[in-house]
Amino acid sequence: MSLNLRTLLSTSFAVIIILLTALLSYVIGTRSTHSIEVSIGSSLAEEAYQMSEKLDHFMWSRSGEVEVLSKLNAFQNPVNTDEVDGLLDQLKTSLPVFTWVGFLDNQGNVLSSTDRILQGTNISQRPVFQEGMKGTYTGDVHDAVLLSKLLPNPSGEALQFVDVSVPVTDHKGQVSGVLAAHLSWEWSREVEASIVTPLKERLKGVEVYVISKKDDTILLGPAARVGKRMPKEVLQLARSGNSSWVIEQDGSRHSYLSGYAYGDGYANYPGLGWSVIIRQPTDIAFASVHLLERFILIIGLISAALFGLIGWLLAGWITRPLKNITRTADLLSSGADVEIPVSTRFKDVSILSASLRNLVANLTKTESKLSYMSDMALHDKLTGLPNRAALDEFLAHSVSKAKQNRTTLSFLYLDLDGFKKVNDTFGHATGDALLQEVAFRLMDCTRDNEIVARLGGDEFVIILNTSASKPMQEAEIVASRIISKINLPIIIRGEDLHVGCSVGAAVWTPDGGGDTIETLRLADEALYISKRSGKNRITFEAAS
Repeated sequence: MSLNLRTLLSTSFAVIIILLTALLSYVIGTRSTHSIEVSIGSSLAEEAYQMSEKLDHFMWSRSGEVEVLSKLNAFQNPVNTDEVDGLLDQLKTSLPVFTWVGFLDNQGNVLSSTDRILQGTNISQRPVFQEGMKGTYTGDVHDAVLLSKLLPNPSGEALQFVDVSVPVTDHKGQVSGVLAAHLSWEWSREVEASIVTPLKERLKGVEVYVISKKDDTILLGPAARVGKRMPKEVLQLARSGNSSWVIEQDGSRHSYLSGYAYGDGYANYPGLGWSVIIRQPTDIAFASVHLLERFILIIGLISAALFGLIGWLLAGWITRPLKNITRTADLLSSGADVEIPVSTRFKDVSILSASLRNLVANLTKTESKLSYMSDMALHDKLTGLPNRAALDEFLAHSVSKAKQNRTTLSFLYLDLDGFKKVNDTFGHATGDALLQEVAFRLMDCTRDNEIVARLGGDEFVIILNTSASKPMQEAEIVASRIISKINLPIIIRGEDLHVGCSVGAAVWTPDGGGDTIETLRLADEALYISKRSGKNRITFEAAS
């Protein structure tokens, strides 16, 4: 299939613009994605660090308050129970985050507590007492066990606490008891709100997670995820101690841009190793990039259409001299006495014009060649090609020469596909002109020591001098060139005509034992195989 120059040029412009658009979209999208990742990731990492700091600072403050309270004289022997009760109730009133505060003796008996809850109960088996006897203790988030039925719980949700306990020493420095407190985990929601509320005003779809170091459990986060485990990958990064960000793949196949930080304590408070992760879905984080890519794509398609039109108009201006040369060539082929026009607009067209002038001049040499062949034998009056008699004489000489040189002769037997339709449609005069053009093209495909003969109608025979080592390959190259040339449009009297060419081939060898008549017959049979196989192709006779 061939395209005219206008179509090719306009299509090329459009394709180039589309490719440039795709390249720009990729480059800008990649750079923008990286820039947004750094910007939002840094923001999320900073917020995660601030929340981690606030959580540790809060726990440090509460732990310090319990420790300061334990130093008061009211907790020295003998214990002033009424004064201790007042102090504990005052602490809870001032700081409601202390859900329960109790003073225990060194046996684990609750001597005094807020709202008298668990007073008189022995809790020596609880970590808050056992660890408190050893030193200042801060426990991780856990569900209420003893207090779940004793504390008011309007929401009905499971109560969770963080334990703080410190040893109480007497005047001699001996541990005389433990001051223990349960902090309601609800205070973490206040810390979350102080961080996330302004963050959500800037970034949509943000989720905040606080994860326990003990078992990777989500302590704080969306209600559906609390109590579940967090994927290990991002936790390992957070627990490395650096505050940064990463793009992670969740188990649900959703991708997130996650900022992370690790709670490693505050001042003399060692911290509980809570990891804070604040993340945003990447499809939300990079939504602006996707919009930019779509905008670039739309602009690119519009530009492609515009430049395609410009290419179409430009190609028309470029091809105008070529069309003038084509019209003149048509007149020449019909026998008119005209000259190929000279064009100076473009250098390439000027070279083409000069080449065509040289071609016309060289036609005289071609006519001399045909005259020489006619002198050898009869020639075809229509095309000037040798006829069957001339072919026989040529073969006699060629066979003798091939035997001397130990070369081969390749026979190409061909006829035109679609010639009858041209004859019937446009008349015999047009058909004759078409045969003349075909003869010229066939002559152009052969060398001086080879022959093109017309046997009659639209049947031709070409004898090629080929080597002994690979005659079929050499013959196929020439046959393919012939088919390509015949398939090119033939313009006669303003009509754009198209015909094909079917070729049968056979090879004569000096030691093959056959004569040229048999070889010609084999080529003729191969021609009909080409016809039956779909035409416009070459077939080698297997018997050759």
